[in-house]
Amino acid sequence: MSTTIDSIKNITVIGAGAMGRQIAMTAALAGYQTTVQDISQDMLDAASAEMSGWVESRVAKGKLEQSTADAALANLAWETDLERAAANADFVIEAATERLDIKRGIFESLGSLAPSHAILATNSSTLGSSKVAEDSARAEQVCNMHFFNPALVMKCVEVVRHESTSDNTVDVTMELARRMGKEPVVINREIPGFIANRVMGAINKESLFLYENGYASKEDIDAAIRNGLGHPMGPLSSWTWWAWTSSTSSLRPPTRKPEPRRTSPTSPSPSSWPRASSAASPVQVSTSTRSRSSAP
Repeated sequence: MSTTIDSIKNITVIGAGAMGRQIAMTAALAGYQTTVQDISQDMLDAASAEMSGWVESRVAKGKLEQSTADAALANLAWETDLERAAANADFVIEAATERLDIKRGIFESLGSLAPSHAILATNSSTLGSSKVAEDSARAEQVCNMHFFNPALVMKCVEVVRHESTSDNTVDVTMELARRMGKEPVVINREIPGFIANRVMGAINKESLFLYENGYASKEDIDAAIRNGLGHPMGPLSSWTWWAWTSSTSSLRPPTRKPEPRRTSPTSPSPSSWPRASSAASPVQVSTSTRSRSSAP
């Protein structure tokens, strides 16, 4: 039986880390009975305390009604046992450590523990769901549902299908994201980094190239990105913010200045540019840049 959006009442989030706890609170605020599962009771206790403090702060600032806060906290349950956490799940969002072996084990267990109608999503931004879909024995009901950090604030959710993901799974996941107050986008084919992180990775690499080779100062590059592209902060001032979340070492700040390069890694060389008087064919620009991740 295919899952419908209106049949989803119970959501299970696997992993009580920074992303998992915020995804869970987002679901609870949207009215879903939400169970957070983690093997560490200490992690669950810390997550519960943090989310309680978050809603209390929102109430104190007048940004959340007390009744809404109370209802959201009542919707949350915290569980160390995966079997109990998955037993009544209509939708599961895995937000565990970014290790394939761990995720494969979780999806294999969910394949037998979660109800047969349940959709199983991974929050990973570095691992496509095809890597865990077969382990679940329900590949058509598996996809990526990538929230951005901090999940309680960021609106975008990337829904990524693999070759066997059903249209129904994508449709339900998209609508669930909307009902959680998000603005989802669909990626129809798996690609590392999906959309946002690939684009940001290219901007970061190009910005670093310009700085390394003396074309502009860090301050001016950041100012151009902020004021010209409308980004809230420049990429070079944000190195320390995202480098620790990156699983792609080539996008981290270098420990020493590399040898100067003549041309940008993402731009054609000057010799290949068409001359004004020539009828040269369009320049082919490489887009094979690695992406950074948004840590769960």
